Amino acid sequence: MIALIQRVRRAEVRVADSGGERVTGAIGQGLLAKLLGYRVFSDTAGKMNLGVQNIDGNGASGGLLLVSQFTLAADTNSGLRPSFTPAAPPEEGRRLFDYFVAAAREKHPIVETGEFGAEMQVSLVNDGPVTFWLQVRN
Repeated sequence: MIALIQRVRRAEVRVADSGGERVTGAIGQGLLAKLLGYRVFSDTAGKMNLGVQNIDGNGASGGLLLVSQFTLAADTNSGLRPSFTPAAPPEEGRRLFDYFVAAAREKHPIVETGEFGAEMQVSLVNDGPVTFWLQVRN
């Protein structure tokens, strides 16, 4: 799994359809991507010690906005055009993303998503800015 995790003040995902654009997911303060145990919110001492389940140190939950993005798996090691052979096939990617969303919803009260496979416009206000690249090998 590869994830780009951004601490945000707010974020939303829009998808174009025949009627214009529609918002498929929106959150206030939280994480764009998911890692409930990842501690990137500041405690009273200003240290990144709090996770999205306790963003203020008093038990308040932040939101999770999960957006599938196969381009994170791009191989850019040769030439000027990325190769996407490391990415999962679409059917497997959808299955894994749906599993990921379901697991997040079982453990966290505020989970919004983009739309798998759609052209999406993601708007966000990065908080900090704080952004992490996470890669977990199978």
